[in-house]
This record gives sequence, C-alpha cells and structure tokens, in this order.
Amino acid sequence: MTLVFQLLLLAVGFVLLVKGADWFVEGASGIADKFGIPQLVIGLTIVAMGTSAPETAVSITAALKGNADVSVGNVVGSNILNVLIILGISAVITSIAVAKTTIRYEIPIMLGATFLLLGLGMTGNSITLWEGIVFLGCFALYLLYMFVMVKKGQMQAEKIESASVPLWRLLLMMVVGLGLVVWGSDITIDAATKIAQIAKLSDKFIGLTVVALGTSLPELVTSVVAAKKGKADIAIGNIVGSNIFNILFVLGISALIVPVTFDYGFIKDCLIAAGAGILLWICVFPKKKLTRWGGAAMLLCYAAYFAYLLMH
Repeated sequence: MTLVFQLLLLAVGFVLLVKGADWFVEGASGIADKFGIPQLVIGLTIVAMGTSAPETAVSITAALKGNADVSVGNVVGSNILNVLIILGISAVITSIAVAKTTIRYEIPIMLGATFLLLGLGMTGNSITLWEGIVFLGCFALYLLYMFVMVKKGQMQAEKIESASVPLWRLLLMMVVGLGLVVWGSDITIDAATKIAQIAKLSDKFIGLTVVALGTSLPELVTSVVAAKKGKADIAIGNIVGSNIFNILFVLGISALIVPVTFDYGFIKDCLIAAGAGILLWICVFPKKKLTRWGGAAMLLCYAAYFAYLLMH
C-alpha cells in the first residue's frame, strides 16, 4: 500500500508540474505580449524556460535536499529522453523539417554543453560554485547568439497569439503556475526517493528515468500535439533549446545553491546524451528533416538505453 500511495503522489506531482508549467508559460507570454516585447523573443526565452520549469524546480529541490543524483540524473535523463523519445515519437507521427540554423549551430551548441558538463563533472567529482558560474556565463552567451540571429533575420519563432485576457489574470496565472511547479517538484522528489527506497532502486536510476519522464512531459505534450497539427517543424528547435537550457541554466543555478555531486556513473550517461545528439545530427543533416525511419531508430536506441539501466 505504501508503494501504491507513493506512486499516486508521484502522479499528482507530475500533474502539478505539467499544469503549472502550462499556466506559467501562458501567463508570462501574455504579459510580455501586452508590453510589446517581440513575439520571437518571447518564444526563445520565456516559453523555452517555462517548459523547462519542471526540470529547474526538481533539480534545485533535489540539490537542496541532498539528492544530487536526482539533480544531475534529471537533467541528463531529460536530455536523452527529449531527443530519443520525444523527437522519436514526433517523427514517427510525421517527418519533421529542421531549420538550417539548428543543424549548423544549435545542435553543435547542445553537444558542446553536454561535453562541458562531462568535463567539469569529471574534475573533482562535482559541479562547484565557480563551475556553475561558468555554466551561466555560457548560457548568457547562448542568449546573445539567439538575439544576434534574430537581428540578422536568420531565426524564426512560433507566433504566440496576443493575449486578450486581463493583465491581472495573466499575473495570477504566472504566479499560481510557478507555485504549482515548485509544489509539484517537492512532491515528485519526495515520492521518487521513497519509491527508490521501497523498490531498492538507486536515486540515479529514478532520476534518469521516472523523474526525467515526468519533468519532460511539457515538451512531450507540446511536440506530439505540434506533430499532429502539422507544425512539427518547431519541435526540434524547441527540444534542442530546452536541452541547452537544462544543462547551462538548470545545473548552473543548482550549483550556485549547493555543490552538485557528479557520480562517475554519469560519465556513461553524458556520453549517451552526446551520442543521442550526434545521432540526431546524422539523421537530419542529409535532407534537413527527421524522417519516420530516423524517429524509429531513436526509439529503438532509447529502448536499448533503458535495458542498460535496468541491468546496471
């Protein structure tokens, strides 16, 4: 009964995370729109950060509670799942067109961020305060790159409709949404930790699988819905941007609060995350699209990765 109760709590936590992120994005986007902030800037910053709010909240909560394996596992696991599962499912539904800038710049930046995490994590077996500052500095450079690309007119974002709801309601949605994300992250971490103890699974395994899936639900829902509506061309850019944000911002902020332990077991997982990024780049480079066959290959790769986690 205890296990069933914790599983129910985990489900409640996921619902709060997803709904909270949805309200936060809608409220923040509407407010920015009302103040005349360009739609492209909104899409590249507020919406991207909002869909990664669950990862941010869960990783910071885990770091504060001393469950660093969940912090790093959540980010690395989410990044692997974002590419192999979310893009895999989206591509199986329909082939996904890829922007030139994503192939030339953003996928390599994502790979660079992954190898930066690997390199800094291996030095001293933790992500320290100064290394967190390095992550945030790199994230600032990434934001600068996006704004330069916007000025040059080489990057387009999904149009966000102008909000017709009152400003007070948008503010309320943003505040309540953020509160739900924080509350949901707290419930999720507690439930996931207790499930790991009951089932005698490691925090690392839970972070890389169950928690990673839960915090990636906003990206999963967004990408699959976009694919069904024939707007799957936005999926890859959003996922790649989310992965960059997860490493540079989420772990950067976490490291400012408390040193984040980097277990040597994460070396393999970081290499798998990098491998997923390389697989994505190989699949999209020839025809500038992710085909159904490419999506199927990604799903098979995740199945193999999950089997590897179960055996280790």
